[in-house]
Amino acid sequence: MNLSSPPAPTFDDVSAAAQRLQGVAHRTPVLRSTSADESTGAHLFFKCENLQRTGAFKFRGAYNTLKQFTPEQRENGVLAFSAGNHAQAIALSARLLDMPAVIVMPEDAPATKMAATREYGAQVVTYNRYTEDREAISRRLAQERGMTLVPPFDHPHVIAGQGTAALELLQEVPELDFLFVCVGGGGLLAGSILAAQALAPQCQVVGVEPEAGNDGQQSFKAGHIVQIPTPHTIADGAQTQALGQITFPIIQNGAFDMVTASDEQLAQALRFFAERMKIVVEPTGALAFAGVRNGSVDLRGKRVGVLISGGNVDLPRYARFLAE
Repeated sequence: MNLSSPPAPTFDDVSAAAQRLQGVAHRTPVLRSTSADESTGAHLFFKCENLQRTGAFKFRGAYNTLKQFTPEQRENGVLAFSAGNHAQAIALSARLLDMPAVIVMPEDAPATKMAATREYGAQVVTYNRYTEDREAISRRLAQERGMTLVPPFDHPHVIAGQGTAALELLQEVPELDFLFVCVGGGGLLAGSILAAQALAPQCQVVGVEPEAGNDGQQSFKAGHIVQIPTPHTIADGAQTQALGQITFPIIQNGAFDMVTASDEQLAQALRFFAERMKIVVEPTGALAFAGVRNGSVDLRGKRVGVLISGGNVDLPRYARFLAE
C-alpha cells in the first residue's frame, strides 16, 4: 500500500508541515559558540535538532507524513526501514497517532536506537545491511500486511517535514549567507533548500557527506544519480547508497555545493561539541559542522547556519570517539 503523493514538494508544503508540527515537535534552540566562531573566522548559528523529540530531525518528516494518513491507512499501520533515527521517529509518531508500526532495521544498528524504537511500541525486523536489500524486504512485508511504506527520505511529505528545521532557523536568523546540512539520502538537504529559497534567497546551501560515502557529491557533479556500495563510516545515519528520485533534482537545482568530511574530522567535531558546547551529537549529526571546519568553502566573515541533525549515539561508542 503506497501513500499517494505529489511528484515533488514545494515551500507551501514545508509551511503546511510547520502548522501540523506546531505544539507536537520541539522548536529546537539555536546556539552560538565563540570558540567555533574564532576557529572558523565565521559567525556560526547551530540549529540543535539533537534536542528534537526522538533525538533527531527525523521526527518532523515522520509525523508530518503519518498525520496525513487516511483512516484506512491508520488502521493498517505504517512500515519503514531505517538505521535508527527514522525508525524512532516513525515509531513515536505512530504511537502518538495510535497506529501500528513495523520497522526494518540493520542488525548492526546502534543498540540505543533499536531499543528506543521498540520502547516506542514498534515491532523491529532486522536484516544484514551488507548482504540484504532493505527496500525489497520492506516492500514485501508492507504488501503482506497491507501497511503503508514510508521511506526515510524520498517522499514529499517527509521532505516537507524535514524542511521545517531550516524554516525555523531562517525565521530566527534570517540573514544567513550559508547553510550547511548533513546528507544521507537528501531529505533534510532538499527540505532545507526549499525553505532557504523562499525565506533567504541569498543563502547558499551546502550539503556535507561522509568522505567514504560521497554518492551525493558524485551525483551533483555528474548531473545524474550515482549509486555506490554501502559505505563504511562512523556516520551510520548517512550510510546510504544514493540520493532519492525526488531529493536529487531539488539538490541538483538548489544546492551551492556538496562537500565531504572524514571520520576523523567527525570525531573531532564530536569532541568540540562535548568540550566547548556541552552537547551530545552523533557522528552523522556532526557532518555539517565538520564540513564548515574543513575549509572546503571560504566562510571568513560570513553568517553560517549549521544544522546539527541528531544526538543518538551509544554511550560506549561515544566514549570511544571522545577518547581516541
